[in-house]
Amino acid sequence: MNQLTKLNKALEKIMPILTPASVVIGVLAAGYLQSFTFLSPWIFAFITFAGSLGSGFREFARVLARPLPLLANLLILHAMMPLIAWGAALLFYPDDIHIVTGLILGAVIPTGISSFLWSSIYMGNIALTLSIILIDTMLSPLVVPLGMALFLGAKVEMDAASMMQGMFFMIVLPSLMGMALNQFTHGRVKQTLAPKLAPFSKLGMGVVVAINSSVVAPYLHRIDGELIRLAALVLALAICGYLMGWLVARLFGWKRDVIVALTFNSGMRNISAGAVMAISYFPAPVALPVVLGMLFQQTLASTFGKFLAAVEKGTTTDENIVMSEKAG
Repeated sequence: MNQLTKLNKALEKIMPILTPASVVIGVLAAGYLQSFTFLSPWIFAFITFAGSLGSGFREFARVLARPLPLLANLLILHAMMPLIAWGAALLFYPDDIHIVTGLILGAVIPTGISSFLWSSIYMGNIALTLSIILIDTMLSPLVVPLGMALFLGAKVEMDAASMMQGMFFMIVLPSLMGMALNQFTHGRVKQTLAPKLAPFSKLGMGVVVAINSSVVAPYLHRIDGELIRLAALVLALAICGYLMGWLVARLFGWKRDVIVALTFNSGMRNISAGAVMAISYFPAPVALPVVLGMLFQQTLASTFGKFLAAVEKGTTTDENIVMSEKAG
């Protein structure tokens, strides 16, 4: 058990480089990994189950009593950011339906499960974070196909029923199983089973990223101006998500822990799930913008964690100066 804890802590420290490294491995070992694509949904279901063991229905009920931050986060995730991504896609890639589809898919997928990790590290509101992840996950089989159909219409052939079914078994069912186990054991599973599965969950994420990257390897082998341009756009959209969550929380005047939770949950996305969906239900080029997002997500989370700490330090310093002046 002690060894697993040490391994998990070591993996947490290298999270900002784990995902980009997995993308590189997937591209370099594409010939070996492409035949394992069928494993991605199963591995991701395990990741979702492991991540849900720390969630309980009590936290969910507590947040519903004051739902405004939750609703604001869902609006950022599934209204504001998809609109921004749709506008950017049409502006920069009006004639490339695959890239447009990939950019929109990257914007409508649910928040990332790993936002819980970053929110914990920077002392965000854990109950709110878990509730956002839970509700967004439960809604994803409806929200993702609906969002894709709304922004793309008849331009893209999409088996919405199959996508909903796939997301249910890959995300919703494992989440419910993990939460039910948490509830049944009165939270004991969070201290017993969850720590044992945590390092394997992080390693599993790396495996999923590598497998999915192998599918789009032909589009990543040649680094040219077009690929760099697309990567820059994906990066800009990801930054916009973090800033949107932070700004909305600040404008409402919410407490620091809520600001942290909204920042991470608005910026992070379940990109591994998005890549699995892109590869399972769309042509391979659609996965390219989603896979590129994997290069930046964890590093951006680390960067915005430092940003939040710097802003908090600056705010505290300003408050101390004002108090000193008043005392003087």
